[in-house]
Amino acid sequence: MRRREFIALVGSAAATWPLAARAQQPVMPVIGYLNPTPPDLSGDRLAAFRQGLKDTGYIEGENVSIVYRWADNQFDRMPELASELMRRKVSVIAASTPPAALAAKAASKTIPIVFLVPEDPVKLGLVTSLARPGGNLTGVNFFVAELAAKRLGILHELIPAARRVGLLIDPTYPSAESERHDVEAAARSIGLEINVLNATNNREIDAASAAFVRERLDALYVASGPLFPNRRVHVVSLAMRHAIPAIYNVHQFPDVGGLISYGSSITDAYRQMGVYAGRILKGAKPVELPVVQSNKLELVINAQAARILGLTVPSLLMATADEVIE
Repeated sequence: MRRREFIALVGSAAATWPLAARAQQPVMPVIGYLNPTPPDLSGDRLAAFRQGLKDTGYIEGENVSIVYRWADNQFDRMPELASELMRRKVSVIAASTPPAALAAKAASKTIPIVFLVPEDPVKLGLVTSLARPGGNLTGVNFFVAELAAKRLGILHELIPAARRVGLLIDPTYPSAESERHDVEAAARSIGLEINVLNATNNREIDAASAAFVRERLDALYVASGPLFPNRRVHVVSLAMRHAIPAIYNVHQFPDVGGLISYGSSITDAYRQMGVYAGRILKGAKPVELPVVQSNKLELVINAQAARILGLTVPSLLMATADEVIE
């Protein structure tokens, strides 16, 4: 080979090496994170989701990217936001709450979807069964409404003289009707009367609080759904201002001064959703991953709120609490 031809050949090969090296670089997978709430209200839950990813070897910004879509409590935007994630060709969609999960399912039949819902995902139409989800969805089911009897029992133990209980509920939430039915059935079994107080926004929450005082109800049961946790400071402030003893379903309420909560650990459920998203990124198929039923429950008591309300928390209830806020 002539010297000039040899130099040209070496130069040509060297020019292609950087291109080949770049072509061999792994592409960072992208997770689409779909949530109907404002981002500033999801700090602890998002941290738990990232921890679940980390448990499977994924760290945001290092070997996985997350594209966030927040609906700011505008549920009618969920289909549009889900379609945006589909067009981004994300590797997996993490969808919390039924509206997000249903919107993601409608948007794609192929992109893996990991949901987190408090209702039965079979009844919601997300999967065919818990053990064999089928299709492109799987996820985490945590208990909320199913614990109605236990919550009312705790409330009755804390306030044994209570007879009339207000049920603060968002009638637009998908599981509102079934939860109302469960609460009323549980109340009948222990001789309590339920007065339903509907609310879908701050103004109606204020009106429900006024109705509670006007009707001289003895205690309050705050139902599930994102409306009340997203407005937890407002809800708790009204309850304490009017000396209303209330039980809630998540610990975020006692964290801001609410009396007592009993329910599934939401942060643990988000961690489990992160674990499933990570397992799918590693190659698992949704059909291979049975729906996780999150069974980590927590009882949280705000002792300071009890003192302000003039309540003595029974020693047995205090002893069984997972956390007592002083």
